[in-house]
Formats: sequence, C-alpha cells, structure tokens
Amino acid sequence: MDFARRPIGLRPMALVLFAALAVIVHGQQPPGEILLAVQDATGAAMQASGKLDGRGFQTDAQGHHDFQNVAAGRHRLEIVKPGFATRVLSVTVRSGGRVSEVVKLELESTSTTVDVVATTPLAGANLTKEQIAAPVETATAAEIQSSGALDLAGFLNRRMNGINVNDMQGNPFQPDINFRGYTASPLLGTPEGISVYMDGVRQNQPFGDVVAWDLIPKNAIAEMSLVPGSDPLFGLNTLGGAISVQTKDGVSYPGLTGTLLYGSSGRKEVDATWGGGKATGFNWFLSGTGFHESGWRYDSPSDVRQAFVRLGWRTAKTDLGLTTTYAYNTLLGNALQDYRLLDANYTSTYTPGDVTANRAPMFNFIAQHTFSEQVTFSGNAWFRNIRTEAINPNFNSDVLGNNIYQPTPAEQAILSRAGYSGFPASGANSTNTPFPYWACIAEAISLGNPDGTCDGLTIYSKEVQNDFGFSGQVTWVRSTPLGRNQFSAGFLWDRGSIDFTENSAYGYISPNYTITNVPAWQDGSTGIDSRVNLRGVTPNWSPYFSNTLTLPQHLNLTVSGRFDRFTVNNTDILNPVAGPGSLTGDYVFERFNPAVGLTWSPVASLNAYARFSQGSRAPTSIELGCADPVHPCSLPNAFSSDPPLQQVVNDSWEVGVRGNPEVPLARNLNWNVGAFRGENHNDILFVSSVLLGTGYFQNFAKTLREGFDADVGGRIGGVTWGLDYTFLSATYQSTEAVNGQANNTSDSALAGYPGLNGNIYVHPGDRIPLIPKHTGKAWLVYQATKKLAFDLDEIAISSSYARGNENNAYQPDGVYYLGPGVSPGYAVTNFRAHYDLTKRLQLGVQIDNLFDRHYYTAAQLANTAYTAQGTVETMPYPAYAEGPYAGSAPAQSVTFFAPGAPRRAWVDLIVRF
Repeated sequence: MDFARRPIGLRPMALVLFAALAVIVHGQQPPGEILLAVQDATGAAMQASGKLDGRGFQTDAQGHHDFQNVAAGRHRLEIVKPGFATRVLSVTVRSGGRVSEVVKLELESTSTTVDVVATTPLAGANLTKEQIAAPVETATAAEIQSSGALDLAGFLNRRMNGINVNDMQGNPFQPDINFRGYTASPLLGTPEGISVYMDGVRQNQPFGDVVAWDLIPKNAIAEMSLVPGSDPLFGLNTLGGAISVQTKDGVSYPGLTGTLLYGSSGRKEVDATWGGGKATGFNWFLSGTGFHESGWRYDSPSDVRQAFVRLGWRTAKTDLGLTTTYAYNTLLGNALQDYRLLDANYTSTYTPGDVTANRAPMFNFIAQHTFSEQVTFSGNAWFRNIRTEAINPNFNSDVLGNNIYQPTPAEQAILSRAGYSGFPASGANSTNTPFPYWACIAEAISLGNPDGTCDGLTIYSKEVQNDFGFSGQVTWVRSTPLGRNQFSAGFLWDRGSIDFTENSAYGYISPNYTITNVPAWQDGSTGIDSRVNLRGVTPNWSPYFSNTLTLPQHLNLTVSGRFDRFTVNNTDILNPVAGPGSLTGDYVFERFNPAVGLTWSPVASLNAYARFSQGSRAPTSIELGCADPVHPCSLPNAFSSDPPLQQVVNDSWEVGVRGNPEVPLARNLNWNVGAFRGENHNDILFVSSVLLGTGYFQNFAKTLREGFDADVGGRIGGVTWGLDYTFLSATYQSTEAVNGQANNTSDSALAGYPGLNGNIYVHPGDRIPLIPKHTGKAWLVYQATKKLAFDLDEIAISSSYARGNENNAYQPDGVYYLGPGVSPGYAVTNFRAHYDLTKRLQLGVQIDNLFDRHYYTAAQLANTAYTAQGTVETMPYPAYAEGPYAGSAPAQSVTFFAPGAPRRAWVDLIVRF
C-alpha cells in the first residue's frame, strides 16, 4: 500500500526556483588572497595546521601559508596546534584584494570558543554562526569533560538551552532527551522528533528511530552541535532539531590520557585515549571505556564497555579516516514508581529487573578532498550491526478486579496432582496473603487461565538490526556579482534490515517485587497470543542541496531543501499473508522539504536571523504495526494489522537577535534572544480504542510547540559563565479521544463508574504531558589558580502534566484516584573541582545533586495493584452491582514518578602523557 504524499505546492516550489535563479549569475569577481602567519604568545613563528572553509592546510616551518584564488566574501579560518587553544576566526576578502593575518596561539585552556558550524551531517559545508539563521549551540571536548557529565545525554541536560530530561527508564544511560518539546529516546514506541548524527552517520536506529545514548563514546567526541528547528538537511526525523557529533583524530588530540574514577553507587570507571601522527601522513586515535555501577535504586546496575578507533591519512588536499566503534553494554533500569512507595522508600522499585543489553559494532570510512580553493568533496560509507536483547517485567493489569488469593477447589486439585502442598484450603485474602501465587501456579500447570490469576508478566524481546549506506557531498565556493556564494549538493542512500521477536511469560510477584516465572506463555497455548516475529527492510535515498549567498550590507541568504524517499517493507513471519491480523505490508513515504533563512549584521557585534523550514518523519515499524482501529493492540506487548498512517510534517519558524559585544573586563561575551514556533501536521499519537484497555496509533491533526529562548555567557577574569532560559508552550490543536483509564475525568468516571477504563477528550489548547513550560540553566567555571578550578551548574525545570492527564483536568479524589497528576518542578545543583598535582596528573572531585533534593523528572497516571504498605491488592473495591458495568470491579489509580538521583560523590584521577 502506498501512502506517498503529493509533492509540495506551487508556492514553495516557486520559492526554491527563484532562489536557484538568483545564484545562477554571469561573470565572476576577481579572486583575492590571504597571507597567514602563525606565532606563539611571544611572537615566535610556529608551524601549525588547520582548515579554510573546511579545506585542510599546513603552514611551513616559519608559520606561513599563502591562500591564493580565494573567492571574495567572508571565510572561516581555523588554526590547530597540539597543546595550544584552537583559533577560529572570520576573514573577509575583497575582490582582487590581499589580506594579511597574523595569528597568535595561546596555551590550551579549559574553554574554547567555536563559532563555526557544519550545516550538514557531513563536514565541508561550514558556515559561521552569523551566517546560520538559527541559534545553534556548540560544545568542545574540553567543555564536555569539564562539565562532569556521564555521557553526551548528560552534557546536553546540563549545558544546552531548551533541553530537559525524562528519566523514564531509570538508568543514567537511557534518558529521554527533550528539546523544545521533541524527543530523542531509547524507548521503543516513543514518538521521536530529533535526529542524531556521529561523523555523518545517523544514530536513530532503523527500528523505531530510537537513539541509544550508550553507543556514543563520550571520550571520542571532539565537538558537537545542537541545531534547532526542522532543518531538512539533516533528513528524516528532524522535527525539533538535530544533534551532530564529530569525533577526535590523532592530529588534533595527540598524547596518552588515562582516567580512573570511583565513588557513590559503586561507580567505577577506567577511561583511556591515545592519539598521534603527523599533519601530513598517518595519524591515529584510540579510546576505551570500562564502566560499572550498582545503581542508587534497588537492583539497578549498569555495565558499559566502549571502544573507538580512528585511523587516518592526510595530504595537503586529502583527508581519509576509518573509524570503528564497538559497545558491549548491559543496562538495568527500574522505571517509574508509585508515589506513595517512593515516599516510604525513595530507592524502591515497582517491578525491578528491566534489562537492556546492547552489542553494536560500527565501521565508517570518511573521505574529504580539496580539488581547488573553490571546490571540495566529502563523503562516507558505513556499516553497523545492533543487537539488542531486553527483559521487561511488568505487573499484569489483567488480574485487576479478580480474586487471585484463594485457589478454587479445581485449582487445589491441580496443585495436589502436581505434588504441591501447603496451599490454603480456604480463607486466603489480601490481608493475610500479601503476595499470592498458588492460583497462578495452578492455572499455569493446566494452561487454563493464567492471565486472570498471575499478577506478573515478563516480556522477552530481541532485535537485530543491520544498517549500511553511503553519502557524498560537493561544496563549491565562488564569487558572483551579488557576493560570495557557497553551494553544497549531496546524496544519501542507506538500507536497514530488522529482525524483531517478542514473547511474554506469566509469573507472580515475590515479596522483593521481582517476578518468578511459571511454565505458561502468551504464545497461544493459554488462549492469548502476543508473540511478534517481524522482519523488515527500510531502504532510503535522498538528495539535498544548500546555497548561501553573502549579499551586500552583510546579508546572508540561505536556501536549502531535501527530498526523502523512505520505504518500509514488513514481513510477518507468524502470519505472512497481508491483511487483518498480519504485520506484512509495503509502505512508501516521499516528501520534499524546503528551508529559507536570512541573517543580517548591521554592525560587527550584532546579528539578526529569521528562518522558515520544513521537516518530516515517516511512521516507524512499531506505529505501522499498530494502527488499525478494528484490530487494536496493547503496547508495548503486541502489534497488529494494516495501517493507514501518513507521515508527520513539521513547519518551523525561527526569528531572533544575537551578539558578541566588546565589553570591558569581559571576554568572549555572547548573547541570544529568539522566538520559535513548530507546527506538527498529522502528528502520530497512541489513542484509545472502543475496546477497553487497548488502542492504536493514529494521525493527530495538529500539535503546536512555540516559545522563546534567551542565553548569555562569557568570561570575566578567571570565571567562564553562562545563563540559559527557555519558555515553551506545547499544546494539542485538535480534538481527539485518548485513553484515560487512570483519569477521574474519563467518560466512565463521569458516568458514575470511577475506577474503570475509559476515554478522556483532548481539546485545542490542552498542554502536552511531560513538557515543562520553563527550563533554566546556569553554570560557571572558576579558574582560582593555575592549578585549581571549580565548576558549578544549576538545572531548574518547572512542573509538567503527567502522561494520562492529556486533558489537564485530572483531580485526585482520595479514593479511586491518588496523587497530584503532575510532575512537580525542581532545581538541582552539581559541583566539580579539579587540581593539577603535577604537569601530568590531575585530581578531581564531583558531587551531583549537591543539596540532596528529592525530585522527579516525569510522571504517569496508571492503575496500581499495591497498597500504601506495598502489598498486592487486586480488588480494592467490590464490583458494581448494576448498570452497564455491572460485575466490573473498579481499580485504584495513582501517580507514578520517575525519581531523580540523590546526592552522590566521586573522585577521579587523570594522567596525561
């Protein structure tokens, strides 16, 4: 079935054609020349390497290099020397003119300003921030290291404006990263809206577009960029923004470094990097990480093992690199917990034992070549294999309303024949049998009705993904009568293959809240079959272009676009014939997404920007496997049927002003104030079905995310500091019924039957759950002496509505519905200090959550089967005696929270050679 969208309308096409005509002009202005001299702080000549507009060069022994035939306009010049701070500056060349630049390099410090950004996943299409019509945020390896963040996701949460975290999985390597109301999550089924790239390879996985943060090695990151908005150059899934990571090489990061860390939660980490080589010739960079912690919650250890190797070869015009990344990780997360049980024990868990094991090798060949000062090429080819095995213990909500305490006479007979004894003959109830299991064992032995008697359900799943492809990009810089023009055109082709299997075993909850399995499965033998065996292939190809024209009066006009053709070919191994009940189907999604942006610098220290862009997201295999109202499913346990889903399309607007004024006593001062607006059309949400307890994915007509952000930062003396703030309104813009089983305003509750499943109705203007209105960050690094430095950061997040409270109307009644229905706001302070014992030895101490706040990063309304004392209670209230729901017993619902980690401390020792 083909759900391809029609090409975009005449107006956007006319815009693109007009812009293309504007850059096809006759004649060229005479090129110019740049004479470069590199010196150290004393004025002595020194040899260095670097890049001009992304093209590599190396000075001679006297530090000189002559750039000839340079197009008129503004150019980005980067100078690199091991042990010295990288210098990045803009050089303006006039037609036929000569520019002399004397650059003095200072010894490397803990903070480096980078004001140039790669505007595509591949390197080469570089622009200064002043040329990009969006408030791009960047960070270097030194800034990531000094923050004390555990991984890339942790750094984003601490330092990037507009970012907040929902720790739904309860593991430090598995957070949901939210940016302006869009998510990059490792959890299957989460609507993804942020694309993530590492060295030009998309890290969103073929199955579900999920992002596994534990597969990105922090110690191999050279720099990263956060690009806001639906920039089409970053391809599928770029609805709210893109994260682009570049890894280290041996030329820029030479030497041997080792780190040892030990502290709270049994955390132990060994980390090492080694780089070297020549600016021309062979170079290498290797890194490895071994990490273990027992976790601060019950039964929540993490083991992370990462390795990264980059081998490179450089000449004056060519830069080749082969990278290999390998991860072998086992992560346990304990997800959300009943707020009453958290009040009693902050480290408690609901059903512990959620395990995710990732095994993932990746290979990436990277090539860059400079044909001339005007034309460069960059490209890559990659292969990666991701094997994920997961165990997910859950409470089986199907037992709610059933008496599972006292085994029936028939069940007692089954137990006796099987050789069991000690089961109660009569009188077992919730007061004297806090963790029942006899009826579950009996029904499992007879393959009778374990779904109605077993209060535990463990889901086992395995997915194997293979992803390979290639991409190439040519960038052409030339002078035109209108000004300097940079044009980039690229093409990508990739192919992902997926094998996903899933099955569920029944069990019972033990006093330590783990699940003991019994010999019964949801494989059809018990009357329920939730198995999944899905094979999918996802070929994708897309051409793209971007053109930046530097006009008079310091104007920069950028027009870009990308066409994506994404195919999903699913085969249901269990039921291969396409039709109702089968996952088999072929789906094609096509779309061209344009963007146009304008920047203006009326004075050197002020820059204004405005941009319109479009992005799109094709439905994932999970969404395509659960989209039929006639055959709904219960996520995440099962898929079903043939979907009518359209791809999500985002329209994004951005406008703002930024600057870097020269202020007395302050250095590197930068500020930005901007407004943004993103509209999702055909957004994909999971909505409830007329069949109680089930639902399906459906296109939601429109959602809206809009607001403004502001940030300022700089350096005053020995203090480097930053302040960030984002206001965000994320709302539904159409009416829909969604699952409200734990909401006191559901249609069944309003009809006089609280505690039963039902629907709630979302209306335009209702806020989307888990998205706070206010996000603030503050941080400073104080270099007290040449040897001693302190780092302090504060994260402040306002409250947000819980999942299940999409209509924002939930109110607890103290009987059937408990808890606030919102995730309260919080503020967390983190501290780090390090002291240079010697030239090569550094000692550090880090304290997270310095003031030991108890806080929550997410919330959800859901049925509970536990009392406030933590015992199992499946029938808290008698069944209704009359009316349309006669015979149905109401359940009790509570607010579940995702708790944040308490105060913890670590010490580390860093050795450099």
